[in-house]
Formats: sequence, C-alpha cells, structure tokens
Amino acid sequence: MRLRAIVVDDEDLARRRMRDLVAAHDALELIGVASNGGEALDAIVEMRPDVVFLDIQMPELDGLEVVQALDDDALPAIVFVTAYDRYAIEAFEVGAVDYLLKPVTEERFRAAVDRIARRLAGHEAPQRPREVAAALDASRGYAPRLVARRGGKHYFVRTSELDWLEAEGNYLRLHSSGASHLVRLTMKEAEARLDPAAFVRIHRSIIVAIDRIAAIESGDTGEYVVTTTDGTRLQASRSYNARVRGLLR
Repeated sequence: MRLRAIVVDDEDLARRRMRDLVAAHDALELIGVASNGGEALDAIVEMRPDVVFLDIQMPELDGLEVVQALDDDALPAIVFVTAYDRYAIEAFEVGAVDYLLKPVTEERFRAAVDRIARRLAGHEAPQRPREVAAALDASRGYAPRLVARRGGKHYFVRTSELDWLEAEGNYLRLHSSGASHLVRLTMKEAEARLDPAAFVRIHRSIIVAIDRIAAIESGDTGEYVVTTTDGTRLQASRSYNARVRGLLR
C-alpha cells in the first residue's frame, strides 16, 4: 500500500521538483499540491494524507503555522523542506520525521521516504509534529499572528489585535474586537508564542493583552479583577497576583 502524499511550496520550481520526486517513488502516491499555507490546511483536512512535504518559509502562513493550526487527529507525518538549515538541529531534537534542504537530491529524498515508512510502521519513536513546530517557532521570535479555523475557512488573527484569550477544552478562544475564534493551542504554547511585554497571564486559563487593560481592582478575597477596554471583567487567580501587581508598578 502506497503512502498518500501532499507537496506544499510557494516556489514553482521547488514545488515541481518535490512533485516529480513523489510521483516517481513507488512507495508514494501524490494526491495533492499546494502553493501556500492556506491551501495546505484545506488539503490536509480534506484529503487526510499520510505524509506532507512542507516548506517552512512561505508568505502569509508558513509551514510551522500550518502544523500548529491542525487538530491532532488530522496531523500526518511531516517532512520539513527548506532552503535554510538554521532549524535543523531543533527539528531533529524534538523528533521531526525528516528535514530536507533544497535543492533536494533523489538520494536524500529516498532516505527520507524510508524513514517515514519506518516511523509509520512503528519502528521509530512516535512523531511529535506540534512540538517540532513549537520548538522551531520559538527560535524565530514571537508570533505576529495565530491561525483559527471555523468550518471550512481559516482566519488569520494578528496578535496585536487580540484583547484576551481563554482556555476552552483542548483549544484557546481568542477574543478580538468583539469577535472570537478557536485555535488549537495550549496555554503553555500560547505563552511561548506571545510577547511577554505585550501579554500577561492572570489565571491558569486566561491571558490578557496589556494595552487592552482599562482597570485593575483588588477583590474582597485578595484576588484582582481586570477590566478590559471593551468592559469585560476577568477574574485573576491568587497564584498570578504577582504578575498583576507587576502591572501596577
């Protein structure tokens, strides 16, 4: 049985090169090609491939954000493909299936496919693509945007436009200008991706944009109440009191 594969790259020549490599390999079946991150998300969710050869550096939505936007049950084996080698060490440290540098040779591509087959057969440690993306993303600095999905559409929410975030099951709900969106992130992942100079965690399930805070009050039980510029009142917890007090200095 052949592995169903999707190729994603915003550069036409690189995309054609990876498409030809996949099409020529007996163990692979090419089921889709995407030229940007939005198309990649739609194709992965709809087609449920076994493996995606995913470019890291793309405009608007890059390969790391594609992985971070996917639900766990939709995550295929991920092979990052890029012209830059600065993420390679981090990728292998956290268990990437493979990491291909452009221009990709046929020999190196075949070695990657062999590794994918071993991983999917359970002969290597389980893949942790979300951790791969988080680790690589951390080396690039704080996220300028987050990717939310509603039905068949993707929404790109700029972090500079966020008011506050709250945990909702396995997701985070983003509140921005009266609208809300769900993203597949944990609070820990969100804290790592958001600039601590711009956001503060006031509760185990709440993060607030500092410049959206209109007032801070001390409650009767010693906990703080934070009011945002749109009038939303958010209850801080005692374990995060020090962080709230830090805003008052």
